[in-house]
Amino acid sequence: MANPEENYIEVNKNLWNKRTEIHISSDFYDVPKFVAGQSSLNSIELDLLGDVKGKSILHLQCHFGQDTLSLARMGAQVTGVDFSETAIEAAGKLAQEMSLDAQFICYDIYDLPKNLSGQFDIVFTSYGTIGWLPDLEKWSAVVTHFLKPGGLFIMADFHPVIWMFDNAFEKIQYRYFKSEAIIETSNGTYANKDSEIIAEEISWNHSLDEILSNLLDKGLSLQSFKEFDYSPYSCFKNMVEDEPQKFRFKHWQNKLPMIYSIKAKKAE
Repeated sequence: MANPEENYIEVNKNLWNKRTEIHISSDFYDVPKFVAGQSSLNSIELDLLGDVKGKSILHLQCHFGQDTLSLARMGAQVTGVDFSETAIEAAGKLAQEMSLDAQFICYDIYDLPKNLSGQFDIVFTSYGTIGWLPDLEKWSAVVTHFLKPGGLFIMADFHPVIWMFDNAFEKIQYRYFKSEAIIETSNGTYANKDSEIIAEEISWNHSLDEILSNLLDKGLSLQSFKEFDYSPYSCFKNMVEDEPQKFRFKHWQNKLPMIYSIKAKKAE
């Protein structure tokens, strides 16, 4: 078999092109409510973003653009990037339908510095993104490259502890620290677990140490780091909503960290 780091983009792009077709019509993403005015952003990231009116924002790994367009609704000048052609095409159509001014471009983010000019007030990424990337040194270099002096990097994502578990989240199956690629065949998708998607996927676990160290090594200063014992999404097996919009694993209750958030600043 080829080295996973040589063909992971092709494999994962196939996965996300298939998923996007299902996600657009899923109850999980609820596009009709979104178009009618419901924001897709959660309090975790909204608290870090603050007032974005008039600010330029680069949204990395934006999927089909709901968070990007939510930022546009808040008055930001937004550019969304994703490697899935299907997702970017859907994002463009959604922006047009909603009459929102947002730019969507289709690139693997490692290639972005060669294909996008300019710098931004905020670089943003959220929920299920960096696990698809093998090299966080290259990732953090992209983040820093696109930040203006004094610009903010804002991130919310699933805590790396939960990626240690098996698909039923009952037992530990993987290392907390990055080692070899995790190669699996997925059935269905988190937005519709009964969908008939069967596709190979390649991912990597990244510890908090790896994430933070790479950002700090690029000269960013940490403004805020928080951990949360809930997920704003019911996207895994065996989850219950034990508080409004707070989902936890039924059998683990509030014992596990579920989400972390980062706010870091580039030097002036």
